[in-house]
Amino acid sequence: MTEPGGWTPDENTVKHANLTRFMAWLSETGRGDFADYQQLWQKSIDDIAWFWDAVWRYFDIRASTPADTVLASREMPGAQWFPGATLNYAVEAFRHETDRHPALVVAGEDGATEWSWSRLRSETAAFANYLRRLGVKPGDRVVGYLPNVGEAVAAFLGAAAVGATWAVCNPDLAVDGVVARLGQLEPTVLVASDGTVYAGKRHDRSKELAEIRAKLPTLKATVLVPRLGTQPPDDVVPWSTVLELDAPLEITPVPFDHPLWVLFSSGTTGTPKGIVHGHGGVVLEHLKYLSLHADLNPGERFMWFSTTSWMMWNLLVSGLLVGATVVCYDGSPTYPKTDSLWKIVADNKVNLFGAGAGYFLGCAKEQSKPGANYPLDALRCVGSTGSPLPAAGFRWIQEGVGRQLPVMSMSGGTDVVTAFIGGCPLVPIVAGELNVICLGADVQAWTDENTPVVGEAGELVLTQPMPSMPVFFWNDPDGSRYRKAYFDKYPGVWCHGDWITITERNSVVVHGRSDATLNRMGVRMGSAEIYNSVETLPEIKDCLVVGVEQEDGGYWMPLFVHLADDAKLDDALRDKIVTAIRNGASPRHVPDDIIDVPGIPRTMTGKRLEIPIKRILLGAKPEDVVSRSAVDQPDLLPVFTEHART
Repeated sequence: MTEPGGWTPDENTVKHANLTRFMAWLSETGRGDFADYQQLWQKSIDDIAWFWDAVWRYFDIRASTPADTVLASREMPGAQWFPGATLNYAVEAFRHETDRHPALVVAGEDGATEWSWSRLRSETAAFANYLRRLGVKPGDRVVGYLPNVGEAVAAFLGAAAVGATWAVCNPDLAVDGVVARLGQLEPTVLVASDGTVYAGKRHDRSKELAEIRAKLPTLKATVLVPRLGTQPPDDVVPWSTVLELDAPLEITPVPFDHPLWVLFSSGTTGTPKGIVHGHGGVVLEHLKYLSLHADLNPGERFMWFSTTSWMMWNLLVSGLLVGATVVCYDGSPTYPKTDSLWKIVADNKVNLFGAGAGYFLGCAKEQSKPGANYPLDALRCVGSTGSPLPAAGFRWIQEGVGRQLPVMSMSGGTDVVTAFIGGCPLVPIVAGELNVICLGADVQAWTDENTPVVGEAGELVLTQPMPSMPVFFWNDPDGSRYRKAYFDKYPGVWCHGDWITITERNSVVVHGRSDATLNRMGVRMGSAEIYNSVETLPEIKDCLVVGVEQEDGGYWMPLFVHLADDAKLDDALRDKIVTAIRNGASPRHVPDDIIDVPGIPRTMTGKRLEIPIKRILLGAKPEDVVSRSAVDQPDLLPVFTEHART
């Protein structure tokens, strides 16, 4: 009998799974016979060129010119996949166009609208035509300041069709955060919304947009999407004007590794890094994950609650690659009550629904029963990511929905815009565990001795390349920032910064980040952005923020502050700190507690001891996590043991 929170596929699920069809195709075409998922996964890492060639051929990638070979070089970083091939993400996105079901459902707190495939094609084509008239060429950057609305999808696809490189920030990000990200790309065109509707309120972003435009001097044009219906300035082009440039959709073929989009790191050590992904790698990886792992089918409705700043938005849009209907939601997940997001799922008959683990845990704390409140008959699978989902979270989802459906947790990152570890419809799920390592991902858990281990925690590493690894980092001509990000600890081996345990069943338990990235509700942010906001206050001498994963699946984010001599941490100063973070960094990263300490210990080179302090807060002894000789004020370390949560 399957334990609560777990799941075992029945015969019908296995028979009709996309992965079963893929394995049958491998057999029929003489590529091999595989008794189960584990055998197929082993082959996929024993011969990665074989596997990715099979993915290319099975999904019949519509390349304009063929590849010379599958893998010209397997060196990391710098693996060369499918050299010579030319293709375009937009071609694959529209190949499933049909009038039998919509391409998008665009939902918000103020209602929902269906976008037909023909509408999506028309608006994509018009925007691509507009870009070409402006002189936008392959490689130019087109950026967005947009919520999760249909125009964001059309603008992205239009940019991709031209061969331009796309990047986007959600409007809840502070102006300085937007400029720190988009400004480094020197963009040619900005597509922006006039605001958002969130938590029952209309949030006008006209002032912020004007500031952003003033700080992006390379812009040739700004296009305004009327989320609130405000009157655009005279020097801004309304989206409706763009749509008047009706034309057939023209798609420019580009090389396999041509930059498709730039996603941004959390900015832990300063300016967020621009992580560049190529057309071909994204197409192959997202087809593999969404079809073979998530078991997503044409016509099914796919929704993942995400802002446009999170990589899950990119994966959500890629539901188009398999012909699914993508359900976009722009609004609060908890307005007017905590389980309101489930109403969106029910109203739009979503089949596969995902969100950050924090959202599900919030519902669990309130003992919500969405299955009793809303008709969730269409829902067949729930996905979770962003942070580890404990076994209790798996159990609550099934209890809340009212039946034992699969809960597929996944773990990967912005770095590869996918999951290394995730779900599989052929393999049982144990609550609290990710049931498989993904196909083509040579994931191991390594100890500090560079030794792979099973049954104990280690660093998540990949010993072989994947096609969706970054093509390069923006403004990193010699590749040094790229190498430092992933290959400093183990040269030639990708070290991701997660602590994991691979079980004897080949499932995986993710324990959380091994670095200092803040990960709130699945949205990652670097501590530097918090510091930049707080340290402008005259009352603050120094500060330190960490995110601490709790045993119950919660996430505690304290901010330690060292006050100026005449300052007092009263309610007024707490409010001032919160406002500074909310306006200068992100409202999602307001700390849970603000704690007065007599000082902030640093290394001898001036770096905050974020990782050692995090481990102390998890119960470790100071002498076990950092050498006193490496700390400028080692006598401060015991102060943090007083706040440990074990």
